[in-house]
Amino acid sequence: MLKVSAYIIAYNEAGKIVDAVNSVLWADEVIVADSNSIDGTDRIATELGARVVQIPFEGFGHLRNRVIEVCTHEWIFSLDADERCTPEVRDEVLSLLAASPAHDAYLVPRRNYFMGQWVAHSGWYPNFRQPQLFRKGSMRYMELPVHEGYDLLTEKPVGRLHHAIWQIPFQNFEEVVKKANRYSTLGALKLADRRVTMGAALLHALWSFFKHYVGKKGFLDGWAGFVIAFGNFEGTFYRYAKRFEIQEAWSSPKSQPLRRPGGSSPE
Repeated sequence: MLKVSAYIIAYNEAGKIVDAVNSVLWADEVIVADSNSIDGTDRIATELGARVVQIPFEGFGHLRNRVIEVCTHEWIFSLDADERCTPEVRDEVLSLLAASPAHDAYLVPRRNYFMGQWVAHSGWYPNFRQPQLFRKGSMRYMELPVHEGYDLLTEKPVGRLHHAIWQIPFQNFEEVVKKANRYSTLGALKLADRRVTMGAALLHALWSFFKHYVGKKGFLDGWAGFVIAFGNFEGTFYRYAKRFEIQEAWSSPKSQPLRRPGGSSPE
């Protein structure tokens, strides 16, 4: 059977890394790409049997390309710290590798759990990111700070697995806010060649809310669907607003030392 390396990217994910690593212990090697976490993520991963490599964060595309380089096996299974491989996906992957895979890269559907429920709409099921099962050398990530795409380096089309992994994107609302803040900062860097306005920030944000809540039927997911759409509104708005802030390069008003009138000094 062809051998597979499973890699997980993580930064300060002590609360999630155990379940992520445990879900891929079936792989021939498990690598955790840590970006100098300070919460013990690397120690926990090592204790679980994973090989931890430290890669300074210079954007998600750069991070993924670097960890691919240290994977030692022909096939690679990619997981984020908030994702969990399922028994069905494990069995499907192993069945593919025991035969002769028809494709060099496979998209893997994800099923998302949020606010105590499996989200069925809102663009969250089934949703896909870049291929998560691929032959080493068959693809390369675009070195973008966030929402990185990929270049296919094989003539074979991308395939799809039938079964879904799990994603638990947020453990609480604090994580929703933190992610919107972090991703909007990274997203602003992708807008570096564009001039924007605050009006454009609002329009893009409103469209993002409408797209997820109405276009992708988020309203059918109840409050979870509303929060997902509102989170996209916030993230989009601040992405453009932060780009506008960089563009305008505001400076604080200057102030002078204040002394007593007449030049007198206190006794």
